[in-house]
Amino acid sequence: MSATDSAAPPRPDDDALGREVWVVAVVVVVGVIMSILDTTIVNVALETLSRDLHSSLSSIQWVSTGYLLSLATVIPMAGWASERWGAKRVWMTSVALFVLGSVLCGAAWSTESLIGFRVLQGVGGGMIMPVGMSVLTQTAGPTKVGRVMSVIGVPMLLGPVLGPVIGGVILNSVSWRWIFFVNVPVGALGLALAWKLLPSHAGRADPGRLDWQGLLLLSPGLAAIVFGLSETETHGGIGAPIAFGPILAGIVLVLLFVRHALRAERPLIDVRLFRQPQFAAASSTTFFLGAGLFGAMIVIPLYYQVARGESPLTAGLLMAPQGLGAAMAMPIAGRLTDRVGGGRVAIVGLTVCTIATLPFAWVGPHTSYGWLAAVLVVRGMGFGAAMMPSMAAAYATLDRAAVPRATSALNVVQRVGGSVGTSFLAVVLQGRIKANLHVPGGGSNAIRQLPPGARQRVAEPLAHAFAQTFWWALALMALAMIPAAILALLSRPQREPEAPEPLPA
Repeated sequence: MSATDSAAPPRPDDDALGREVWVVAVVVVVGVIMSILDTTIVNVALETLSRDLHSSLSSIQWVSTGYLLSLATVIPMAGWASERWGAKRVWMTSVALFVLGSVLCGAAWSTESLIGFRVLQGVGGGMIMPVGMSVLTQTAGPTKVGRVMSVIGVPMLLGPVLGPVIGGVILNSVSWRWIFFVNVPVGALGLALAWKLLPSHAGRADPGRLDWQGLLLLSPGLAAIVFGLSETETHGGIGAPIAFGPILAGIVLVLLFVRHALRAERPLIDVRLFRQPQFAAASSTTFFLGAGLFGAMIVIPLYYQVARGESPLTAGLLMAPQGLGAAMAMPIAGRLTDRVGGGRVAIVGLTVCTIATLPFAWVGPHTSYGWLAAVLVVRGMGFGAAMMPSMAAAYATLDRAAVPRATSALNVVQRVGGSVGTSFLAVVLQGRIKANLHVPGGGSNAIRQLPPGARQRVAEPLAHAFAQTFWWALALMALAMIPAAILALLSRPQREPEAPEPLPA
């Protein structure tokens, strides 16, 4: 059936996304899965990186946090850049820069150089997701946005399945440097597909002048907030000047950006979108979901490795059930989103995810792996039914012209939530390990240096430190329930008969 065939009446059960949508989706998914896999692979490798580079957990976690923060700081430019140069050119440039950053990360000689190259890698990866999302959403139209979001969600569900396993295999077989070198062939495939399949005109529009003032306010503001948060544990809490100062400065810069954006004709991020209750509720839900997802994706593998003494490969395999659960839920959630509205689907998924996070707050040194695997399957199903439907609900009140910059806003919210959640839970974990085991400063590094007999003696308080950290992860999920409930009340199905026609091929 042709993508332009409008004679047949649309049926809710039809997979009528059209050939052009699937062509764009193939290109986008290859690029997005590369960046998502990279994040989850590195999460499993943090323990190895910390040991080989002689670095503490609080320092080495910046390999993940720096990458996420770098993504967040360039995402605001995605909408403008796509309109200015076209999605194809921006996407290919981003993938090429990501691959270059991967090569440099693989050649890193210290913690500092690795963090720096990860930031460069994030600059390239930051536009891959938002540019792809905006093109797919514009191509498919609002009546199929749920299914489009489930297509984009494929990397998010495959990442937790494949990333830890691939990372574990690499770390068990070859040097940790190959967790970065593996991106090179995937990136080359993405570039080849984009060159052949992605329409040159996609995403082009009149962007106006780049909002330099907004960029110089927003990007440093986001960086300062996450930096200050990461320093709270190592410097005695949020009251320490090195923590409190950057956080306060970052909040001031973000507020100044908001004031500027409300007055500017073409702001970098159109904050006026947040005046729409449904968009604001969807964005808030996305923020807390991102914090809970990415934060837990650091803590759970560390529980298996630090508290239970498992290898990176085993930790990766033990994480796989969460991705499998998401894989089962995502296609169903996409169809239900188009039928009943994303908010209603998201609140159910979030409820499931919150309940499935609760058992981790009682983990011990001998908790059954089978029980944890079952819990992770359910938790993954919750995430699969919550994250993408909540983002899809944000598009319900938008016209096509607003999609590129709205997509940038949503991706900023999600990525900032992820970086905040990662930093926050890593800080909490480090503090709980120190408090429970009375170790000075070293956290998990001090645990690695203990002989096997001594490690057994601290198994109970060590597992308790992880359980206490999971209570904070649960709090993030509970906070997401508030805007998600509002979103469920506001959200409506997107089945209007006057759906826009697909973009020309």
